[in-house]
Amino acid sequence: MKIAIDPHMFRTLPIGEMVRTVAEIGYEHIELSPRDDFMPFFVHPRADDERVAELKSALRETGVQLASVLPLYRWSGPDETERQAAVRYWKRMIEVTAELGCTQMNSEFNGRPELPAESEAAFWRSMEELLPVFEREGIALNLEAHPDDFCEVNAPAVDLVRAINEPWVNYLYCAPHTFHLSGEDTGADIPAMLRYAGDKLTHVHIADTFNHKASSGLRYILNPPGTPARIHQHLDVGQGEVDWDAFFATLRELNFDGIATACVFAWEDRAVESSKFMLDRITRELKR
Repeated sequence: MKIAIDPHMFRTLPIGEMVRTVAEIGYEHIELSPRDDFMPFFVHPRADDERVAELKSALRETGVQLASVLPLYRWSGPDETERQAAVRYWKRMIEVTAELGCTQMNSEFNGRPELPAESEAAFWRSMEELLPVFEREGIALNLEAHPDDFCEVNAPAVDLVRAINEPWVNYLYCAPHTFHLSGEDTGADIPAMLRYAGDKLTHVHIADTFNHKASSGLRYILNPPGTPARIHQHLDVGQGEVDWDAFFATLRELNFDGIATACVFAWEDRAVESSKFMLDRITRELKR
């Protein structure tokens, strides 16, 4: 199993310094997420040969490895021009990932929840274009359901991943999305959701969140009433309401042996302390 960090809270550091910082904290793996100087959100990658070489050098110097590369593009957008652009961005990032020697990428379904059929059709068009590229480069793909994607709920998301019907395309369970993944249920049966993913579960994101559906849906009051906005947090384990005993126990029951990524975003003012805490907690729970 690989315990990785999403270095989002360190994204303003030069890329080499970011790698050295997470190495000093104690992480041996990084899940490279969007950063403006390398792989921005939703637009073409900025990484050129020099920037790629800089990252490779820092990884080699510290011994840190890339567990995964996480780009975010609108590959399921119902706007065809936007979708085609996203496919071009994906192809470039697959090329960069291969150059970095990393064999794993992960991302979100994207698309629009108010246009699920149109978004899914766009997703499949993108898959038809990109699956051969992933396979040619020997890069596997893990997919997660994200709040405000065209697919936001655990079981349909797992079914969609299974429908791709490739052994190297698998599912990522994102713990801070737990109360969205559980759909209409006011709580969240984490063991049932993880077990439903079963052998397709190869990646987990670990951070805490509050149950936005609690208190009759009045835990958070959003205006105007009826707004479709989604809300969740990425907190240190223990600061929210995810049932961590159930989460970690079920992963142990399933003999989980994939990537476990600490992905806390809430504490840039104490990023090092938070990252150390998360590494210790995940290690104690999953390296038993």
